[in-house]
Amino acid sequence: MESEIFVIEEAMRTIIERQAACFPVVEGSLPIYHVLSYHLGWLDEQFQPTGVSSGKRFRPLLCLRACTAAGGTWQQAAWIAAAIELLHNFTLIHDDIQDRSLTRRHRPTVWAVWGDAQAINAGDALFGLSQLAALEAASQLEAARGMELLSRLNETVLRIVEGQVLDLSFESLDAVTKDAYFVMIERKTAQLTAYAAWAGAMVAGASSELAARFADFGRALGLAFQVHDDYLGVWGDPLQTGKARGDDLRRRKKSLPILILLERASPDDRAWIRSTWRSEHDLDPVTVERLLKLLAQYDVEAAMKETVWRLHAEAQARLDQLGLPVERTAPLRAIVERLAVREG
Repeated sequence: MESEIFVIEEAMRTIIERQAACFPVVEGSLPIYHVLSYHLGWLDEQFQPTGVSSGKRFRPLLCLRACTAAGGTWQQAAWIAAAIELLHNFTLIHDDIQDRSLTRRHRPTVWAVWGDAQAINAGDALFGLSQLAALEAASQLEAARGMELLSRLNETVLRIVEGQVLDLSFESLDAVTKDAYFVMIERKTAQLTAYAAWAGAMVAGASSELAARFADFGRALGLAFQVHDDYLGVWGDPLQTGKARGDDLRRRKKSLPILILLERASPDDRAWIRSTWRSEHDLDPVTVERLLKLLAQYDVEAAMKETVWRLHAEAQARLDQLGLPVERTAPLRAIVERLAVREG
């Protein structure tokens, strides 16, 4: 896996360094490309090298392994994998501003260090860089295939934005169904994993039918990933997640645990939960603790664990439906298995 990650990191560094060379030297200005490198884990707050990267990088890794499973090589997928990771991190910086998240990956978020305005600029820069990386990928393909790669990437961006709009809207709604929740996460999270798997197969030269099956696998994996994230957002170990215990509750996110709780709670408890969500501010520790007790009372954690297991099993089934030799899909299966037991 280290060699695969190296290919992705090198492509991202290359595209960032090219543009950083164009940035004017003005005393006292914020070195925006250093800020991006901070967010990606390469630099610390003083812009000194950390010697490590930050984040799971599972989306670009999914792309590389889909490419090799479809008969291609890592090198064929390097640029589009880099585009996917840069795009993902653009959404993270903007999400952190919208959610007022103070930490990510055990470090202060970009907005918490440099303010909202410059964080928006940093996110916008990552979006532009993702497009440049995708253009590099498209230039190596036949014209029609390259255009499809770019078109679907930008359609994926729109779906992600739609999902984020729904996610933020849910916080102020009294009633959100589980069906609506799955529509939201299918856009916010699963669209990018579907694209990653599809794009990997696409650049390998897969047929439209086979690439579509890769997309189905990536979509199923994305749903499983987000539900697992919702589980960790309530019960995850802060040392592993980099966020406070019950952070999703504090931020009044209508994630799946809360929707299950609303289904199971007594009328009185349900009324209290809904009134709590009408607050315009983050919830205080006492309220968060009461919510955690209600989640335990109604056995929501067990229901979440069962859902996480079921969705990962669905992803495995989609992988089997690719109809490819086991030895070619084994690296993808390893991703599914690793994500199913992750703690952060």
